[in-house]
Amino acid sequence: MRNIIFVLASLLTSYIVAAQPPGGGTRPAGSRPNMTGNFYGKLVEAKSLKPIEYASVQLLQNRLDTATKKRKDVVVGGMLTKANGEFLLENVPVFGQFKLVVSVVGFKSYEQTVSFDIKPGGGGADMGALDKDLGNIKIDIEEKVLDNVTLTSTKPGLQLGIDRKIFNVDKNLVSAGGTAVDIMRNVPSLNVDIDGNVSLRNNSPQIFVDGRPTTMELDQIPSDAIESVEIITNPSAKFDASGGTAGILNIILKKNRKVGYNGSLRTNIDTRARVGFGGDINVRQSKVNFFISGNFNQRRSISDGTTERLSLIDNPDNILYQTDRSIMNGNMMFGRAGMDYFITNRSTLSASINLGKGRFSPTTESNLLIDTLYSPIVSSLTKRFSNSSREFNNMGTSLSFKHNFPKAGREFTADINFNKRTGPNDNEVITEYYQPDLKTIDYTSRQRQLGDGNSKSVIIQSDFVNPLSENSKIEMGVRAAFNNNNSTNAFYLFDPGTGDLVLQPASQVDYVSTDRVLAAYTTFSNKIKNFSYQLGLRAESSNYKGELTKTNENFDIDFPISFFPSVFVNQKLGETQELQLNYSRRINRPNFWQLTPFTDSSDFLNLSKGNPGLSPEFTNSFELSYQKTFKNRDNFLISAYYKNTTNLITRFQEVQVEPITGKDQVINTYINANSSYVTGLEVILRNNLTKWWELTSNFNLFTSKIDIDNANVPEQDQFASWFTKINNSFKITKQLSFQISGSYQSKSILPPGGSGGGGGGRGGGGGMFGQSSSAQGYVRPVYFVDAGMRYTFMKDNRASLSINMNDIFRTRVSDVHSESPFFIQDVFRRRDPQVARLNFSWRFGKFDANLFKRKSNKGDGGDGGENMNMGQ
Repeated sequence: MRNIIFVLASLLTSYIVAAQPPGGGTRPAGSRPNMTGNFYGKLVEAKSLKPIEYASVQLLQNRLDTATKKRKDVVVGGMLTKANGEFLLENVPVFGQFKLVVSVVGFKSYEQTVSFDIKPGGGGADMGALDKDLGNIKIDIEEKVLDNVTLTSTKPGLQLGIDRKIFNVDKNLVSAGGTAVDIMRNVPSLNVDIDGNVSLRNNSPQIFVDGRPTTMELDQIPSDAIESVEIITNPSAKFDASGGTAGILNIILKKNRKVGYNGSLRTNIDTRARVGFGGDINVRQSKVNFFISGNFNQRRSISDGTTERLSLIDNPDNILYQTDRSIMNGNMMFGRAGMDYFITNRSTLSASINLGKGRFSPTTESNLLIDTLYSPIVSSLTKRFSNSSREFNNMGTSLSFKHNFPKAGREFTADINFNKRTGPNDNEVITEYYQPDLKTIDYTSRQRQLGDGNSKSVIIQSDFVNPLSENSKIEMGVRAAFNNNNSTNAFYLFDPGTGDLVLQPASQVDYVSTDRVLAAYTTFSNKIKNFSYQLGLRAESSNYKGELTKTNENFDIDFPISFFPSVFVNQKLGETQELQLNYSRRINRPNFWQLTPFTDSSDFLNLSKGNPGLSPEFTNSFELSYQKTFKNRDNFLISAYYKNTTNLITRFQEVQVEPITGKDQVINTYINANSSYVTGLEVILRNNLTKWWELTSNFNLFTSKIDIDNANVPEQDQFASWFTKINNSFKITKQLSFQISGSYQSKSILPPGGSGGGGGGRGGGGGMFGQSSSAQGYVRPVYFVDAGMRYTFMKDNRASLSINMNDIFRTRVSDVHSESPFFIQDVFRRRDPQVARLNFSWRFGKFDANLFKRKSNKGDGGDGGENMNMGQ
């Protein structure tokens, strides 16, 4: 607690010092004729007080032209306003009068006479007037310009930046009506397996929603609720240091602040007769902005698979052939609501709540045929039926405050986020054991697995940005994260006589854990001509405690303080090219699933459990990038990267005694390896081939190596892997557009399993057959193609009808070969090929600053104020 108070006090002190009014310090007297000052202010709409961005602000002074001997207006300074409407005009002579001229499309022109309050012969008391705040300048909307005008705007499907890539969802037709997982399949740099687990450069990224970590899985977020996706491959010290080897995947949810009201309604149905509904509305008037959205989706998922395993643990050795078919039915709901209150023109208070709920009922039928490899050959047949019920309930709330200072770019933010999650599950398994004739049932066993758990997290964060000059700034912040988790799981057998459930005490695991992370950071940025750099340092203190309450076993992982530096260096090579080199150090703390010591037997052949004794892993990342922007707005980005990880969290196999049957069984778990590295080369191109064809291409070549230093673990073969992803968007007519995307993944090494941020398959019963084997091995090549088409109609193209189909050639499969000291195994699976979905969407809205005000002019008969149809 003392550490928290000290850090908060330090930040508050820095904030008070930095927040002093401009000009508050002492200035040398100097020579009056050479003195200069600064004008600053903010442009807002006259009625709504909404900031006006990209407005031209010029400062003119009437001077004598020595050549013509006539007076004329001379430009002294100028700039475009920022997104918050602010402007700053520097190095202005302090004596004389000036004319401030503002021009922006859609608004009336504006002029104002301005001057500094400096009197000739004035003393030091006048020095405070060298920085003058012009306040909020109100600009009226040009009515003639807005009469019967429809504004339309489109963003490119992919926006490239050196530090991040932004994928805009509205142009991704193939994911309409789906979940965040469907979107990720078409985002450059990302790989998604058939269970919805996402990897970035062969590791699982940290998942953020609106810039903050989340407890939600990707398949719990509807695609229609997402505005864009940001990929940050090498985050700076400003970001949470968690995420280790893969960076951050930040999902931006839809939110609007347009004056008036706007929203949409949508519905969809797929070829499995599953439907979805959704809608959202945003209302802004005066000082309040309110938004609410909701989605309901039904799902039916079908998965088929085969497994062939040579077992080396039994005596004698045997070979197993298994077939599986799993059908999952379920539904999920997602709701979001919030409001912004504009306290002043520069201060905003925001609050929001996210609610997610889902229920899934997967059923799995497995046939297992086992043959011994020695004479006499003995065969055995087992049939296994699994009937499960899984739920998730998520709630997330946030409260945030933001203040923009009169000085452009200076801002202070503070927010608190609370997330809660529960996830009860019930799995009943009936196993039929057949006699050697493989036709007669010998006996039947029936067992039930019951589990429940919940997690709560609180994140408190504050940030302050202070420009020191036009080319330099300093940022600082503090963050505290507190997480509490508990789970209970146990197996029960049915008593054949009474039919009652009988608890198997040896199988019960009750686990409670808490973790705390305290952090503070500072970054300094500076620009010298075409060269810029950013230096950052983050300090984090973390503590993790876990307890097995039944056995009173305790686990404690404590890191009093760890430092995470970052360095970004950028060199512009002319107007269209730039080169960047960056470095960062990050941490990947084991997640709850990797730590929970409960045995998950949802997959009979791949039993798994966590290891509460895991330690965090640390990664040093280097990345060199070059970007070229062409005249037609084409982009070319190439990056070479290298990541070295110590104490790597990796999958591991061990043999344990099954508590109910007393037989030996192979368990997939996790250990800390010595180290690993990943190195690769990535290329991304975005090309506007014609006015109607946009092409985004992605190619990634990589290799990795893991050093486990364990004589019982075979060394993994090292080889180069690559994948490519292509996304074509066609604008056939003004109303008709078409998209086709595809991906190819070459033979690649099995990921090590250190998934810090989670992937996305658990929430909806995604795995179906459990986790991938933790043995050494590889994934065989795979490719897929998705397609979608959209037609817009009605006035202002407010309505749209689209159809999409995933995996149109039935090629998206999982084909994994793995080996360990205990078995050699090949697993082939296919899930949900060729599912088509029909989607309908209708957008509505009206831009009206006086929407809810009573009209006093009976002859008006209009909407009350200027209006503009929202035809985005």
